[in-house]
Amino acid sequence: MLDILYLDDYLAAVTKPPGLLVHRTGLDAGETRFALQMLRDQLGRPVWPAHRLDKGTSGVLLFALNPETARSLGQVFESGDGLQKTYRAVVRGWPADEGLIDHPLKRMPDDMRTERLEAQPAQSRFTSLRRFELPLPQQGFASTRCAELALHPLTGRRHQLRRHMKHIAHPIIGDATHGKGPLNRAVAGLLGLQRLWLHAESLTLPHPVNGQRLQLESPLPEEWALWNAFG
Repeated sequence: MLDILYLDDYLAAVTKPPGLLVHRTGLDAGETRFALQMLRDQLGRPVWPAHRLDKGTSGVLLFALNPETARSLGQVFESGDGLQKTYRAVVRGWPADEGLIDHPLKRMPDDMRTERLEAQPAQSRFTSLRRFELPLPQQGFASTRCAELALHPLTGRRHQLRRHMKHIAHPIIGDATHGKGPLNRAVAGLLGLQRLWLHAESLTLPHPVNGQRLQLESPLPEEWALWNAFG
C-alpha cells in the first residue's frame, strides 16, 4: 500500500518509497513492482504519472486520474509555470551556504532524439541546512565531511539534481551512478542502511482544474534520523 498524501476526483499524490520504480522500464527489466501499478490497484482505477522520480529517490509523486488532467499536468511540468519543487539531500563535503548551479545537461542515452537539442539548459538552487563530519577516514583525512541540503530544481531534466551535485563536486550520498562507490559503501556500513539520500519533500503547483494553489508535502522518512547522531 502506498501512503496517499492527497486525493480528489482528478489527482492523487503519494509518497514513493526508495527503491520503487514509477513505471515499467527496460532499464530495470527484472523489477515486478511499480508505483503506477500499485496505485492503480489501490484505487481501482487507471492512473497516469505526472512526472518521474528516480528509483532511489523517495517522496512526493503525483498522478492524474484521467487523460485530460494528465495532459494539463504535462503542460505544467513542461513549462514550469507556478511549479515549485523542494528536495532534501545529504551530500559529500561542505558546499557554500547557498548557490545557483547553472549547467546544461546532455540528454540521457535512452532519451536522444535527432530533432531535439543534445544539451538542455538546467538550473538548480541549493541551501545548506547543516554540516557535520562522519568518523570515516577518506583520502588522507581522519573524517568525512557531509552536509544536508535543501535543493530546488528550476528545470526538470533527467537526474538533474544528482548530476548537478556531481558537477560541483558534492555528490549525493548513496548515488551509485554519479557518486563515489567506496564512500557510499563506507557510509552504508556506518549507518547500517544503503539508499540514495534524496527525498522529494514538497511539490507546489496550481490545480489543473480549479487553479487553486496545491501544496503537497511528504515528511522525511524515519531513516533520516540516522544522521542526527553526527550533529
